[in-house]
Amino acid sequence: MIGRRGFLVGAGAVAAACARSWTARAAPAPNDWAKKLVAAAESQIGVTTIYDPSYTRIDYPGGDVPRDRGVCTDVIVRAYRDALHLDLKVLVHEDMKRNFATYPQSWGLPGPDPNIDHRRVPNLRNFFRRKGADLGPWSGARDFLAGDLVSQMLPGNLPHIAIVSDIMSEDGSTPLVIHNIEAGARREDTLFAFEVTGHYRFSGGSAY
Repeated sequence: MIGRRGFLVGAGAVAAACARSWTARAAPAPNDWAKKLVAAAESQIGVTTIYDPSYTRIDYPGGDVPRDRGVCTDVIVRAYRDALHLDLKVLVHEDMKRNFATYPQSWGLPGPDPNIDHRRVPNLRNFFRRKGADLGPWSGARDFLAGDLVSQMLPGNLPHIAIVSDIMSEDGSTPLVIHNIEAGARREDTLFAFEVTGHYRFSGGSAY
């Protein structure tokens, strides 16, 4: 996950422009849980200022790396904890203990590791799919609502994940996202700067 910021210029702008084939609109009002989730993600801006993918031993349950640092997944985990009192660290770990073979086996581990599993985008994607939160195919920016999660593939096959905000781009065509992409937590116009690989809506229950 090194060198991510450099990809935000040039090619990303072209991809974003190509995705905006419909007229500008106002952002739809999010559900109550989504409002809380977005607010919790926004609260990390200016607090988490460092991109740090280092493996760290952390307490279980509830442990976290220092709030001034982290990766894209930490933005998601912290938002769910702060807004909805849902600990994705515990939820992912418990699901992996019961269903380890259904999760990506990309790291050669013999079993779950609660220090890192929830901080890996492929694991979060699999967890959200298993919980019925995968929204499937999308047709344009209007399909992405505040509080949604979007996974992306950065150049170099680097997986990424962000939270869709309730703020629109300057031209009103695309919702901004909140993420940590090598510069700390920020709100940016990068929804279509990279290949979208997944779209999820997870309130913690079986219904949104």
